[in-house]
Amino acid sequence: MSAQKKDATRYTEIRNAKAGRDYTVDERFEAGIQLRGTEVKSIRGGRAQISDAFGRYEKGELWLHNAHIEQYAFGNIHNHDAKRIRKLLLHKHQVRKIAQALSTGGHALIPLRMYFKDALVKVEVAIATGKKLHDKREDLKRKVQVREVEKAMKTRR
Repeated sequence: MSAQKKDATRYTEIRNAKAGRDYTVDERFEAGIQLRGTEVKSIRGGRAQISDAFGRYEKGELWLHNAHIEQYAFGNIHNHDAKRIRKLLLHKHQVRKIAQALSTGGHALIPLRMYFKDALVKVEVAIATGKKLHDKREDLKRKVQVREVEKAMKTRR
């Protein structure tokens, strides 16, 4: 008997495309997230968006704000609210470290990606510093230079 192939559509990953452009990532953490059943089904279907989401430290806990998870199409009266605030699950020492970084100012807690690890939904969050306009311009210049070098190397071969 051969092993069954994994269905690629079941293992979705939602990425935050704005994170790399708008922030300089300092430190990453893998966090669990407290979800309802219909939310998990929507994420499994790839119907979630975290590009405008951010994390906050409130009353000793971390919360994910503005993460949009569509209502489950086949849900009933117990369907979830699409933009509700969700609790992030981390170890206590990680929460303290993040809280300390957020209190110093100039830092933000942003989600980079949301993915499945076995049957659990995980969120990769990062302590990040916002980029200024000149930083973004330098990144664009650097990308153009790398692209030109690769193009020149390709033509030489």
